Amino acid sequence: MNNLELSEQEILRRESLTKLRELGIDPYPAELYPVNTTTEEIKQGFDSAKESIKDVCIAGRIMTRRIMGNASFFELQDEKGRIQVYIKRDELCPSEDKTLYNTVFKKLLDIGDIVGVKGYAFVTQTGELSIHAQELKLLSKSLKVLPIVKEKDGQVFDAFTDPEMRYRQRYVDLIVNPQVRDTFIKRTKIVNTLRDLFNDRGYLEVETPILQPIPGGATARPFVTHHNALNIPLYLRIADELYLKRLIVGGFDGVYEFSKDFRNEGMDRTHNPEFTVLEIYVAYKDYSWMMEFVEEMLERVAIALHGTAEVRLGENVINFKRPYRRLSMIDAIKEYAGVDITGMNEERLREVCKKLNIETNPTMGIGKLIDEIFGETAEHYLIQPTFIIDYPIETSPLTKKHRSKPGLTERFELMVNGKELCNAYSELNDPIDQMERFQEQLKLSEKGDNEAMFIDQDFVRALEYGMPPTSGMGMGIDRLTMIMTNSPSIQDVLLFPQMRPEKKSTKDEPELYMQLGIPEEWVPIIQKTGLVTVESLKKVSAGKLFNDLCGMNKKHKLGLQNPSMDDVKKWVAEGS
Repeated sequence: MNNLELSEQEILRRESLTKLRELGIDPYPAELYPVNTTTEEIKQGFDSAKESIKDVCIAGRIMTRRIMGNASFFELQDEKGRIQVYIKRDELCPSEDKTLYNTVFKKLLDIGDIVGVKGYAFVTQTGELSIHAQELKLLSKSLKVLPIVKEKDGQVFDAFTDPEMRYRQRYVDLIVNPQVRDTFIKRTKIVNTLRDLFNDRGYLEVETPILQPIPGGATARPFVTHHNALNIPLYLRIADELYLKRLIVGGFDGVYEFSKDFRNEGMDRTHNPEFTVLEIYVAYKDYSWMMEFVEEMLERVAIALHGTAEVRLGENVINFKRPYRRLSMIDAIKEYAGVDITGMNEERLREVCKKLNIETNPTMGIGKLIDEIFGETAEHYLIQPTFIIDYPIETSPLTKKHRSKPGLTERFELMVNGKELCNAYSELNDPIDQMERFQEQLKLSEKGDNEAMFIDQDFVRALEYGMPPTSGMGMGIDRLTMIMTNSPSIQDVLLFPQMRPEKKSTKDEPELYMQLGIPEEWVPIIQKTGLVTVESLKKVSAGKLFNDLCGMNKKHKLGLQNPSMDDVKKWVAEGS
């Protein structure tokens, strides 16, 4: 990389890298480092009565340094936390050669470097548990400068808090904001708690295709690609449902999958185009059984993470203790919108929407109109866990018709903090009814609904072989993690969320500078001073630019003939 593209600190670190190699020190050694403990283990295992823990071998990043004369301190950070390291020159360098301390440690190592330390644990005179270093080894030289967070008197300065930077450079976020790791540790604990429950019940974890010939199992807009060898379009899955139910047909009584699904739709604080979903299907069950199972799942997760069923979420405390309220979608609209829509046709529902100032479009049928009314008038009131049950047939093409309520289905969604957390059905297993539902979806598609389901002929064929009564449920793991970790944005619970392309600073082409009489070899140096467009020459004085160019020529040893002041005045005048 050209030095003109680097900051001053980056240049200095590369110079240190060269000097380390000249001293015969490999800044990126290949051999293993025999770590035998962590900062957490040292803190938990230290016994002041025994005064020290012998034979400590630990590794991590240098996060702070206090360099003094013949003795210094630095703070080492590993996965579990931080600990102070004490270095004494004559112990680190017992021979006459003091290079390792005087040159390597004091001058060539930087904050962010990864080092290995061997020694013993002890308590300093000020009462701080520390490691007395008897050996120091560089394991990886850091060429970028960490945005170090400073703290004084309980106040934090220069914190790395810009979301754009944190999400785009998650690796830096995890280094300088160790509390962020706790969110992802809890995320894994959530998944493991659920997996343990399912395995204890004897349900089988499986994997189903990500690339699918038909994007089925949900109403959503898919990503589409093309398979060259087969010469067919393929879709990134929007749901696992139809494949998992094929396995129930095949004879498994309970199957589940933690999967990556993809939807080519909007992005906001609760939606990412790539997301993680749990789907589980259990034979010989219905949606009433599944409600009780979901209650058990969430109560168990909350207690595993927090030791209690109560979880703080923003200004609210969510109580996941069983049982949860159950409310039909129609009753929820009646309660929160003050309108009874029972038995209304499409025309009357549109009138209700108009009265409530709810936007509609011609592609919406009865089901979508009801769903829109619920979403606009009731959903945001449902803070505590609430099962919204009995959805319209039109929005539930994979769900059994309700056993006693015409026009409705045996479906529920669990609402928490005003948002849907999971979706579940008594699964439709009548192949003739299923084909008719798919055909209705086709009509919606022809009407302009780009989220309507495709007809999956093979899935219907599977049902024709017979699927036992089954209940299935899908839950967003990202959204569940947001709730359980009190995270306001989905990007806070995704290690690498989807981001817009990184903005690059626009630079004018060299030819535009050369038209002003500026020699080509001086263009990158001018741009290095921050004048990345010809227009920006208007904002600088000739004297400052002259001094900057001559200084950079000398500093970077470019070997160019310095321009005269008259030349620089002419360039600036032409640019203006």
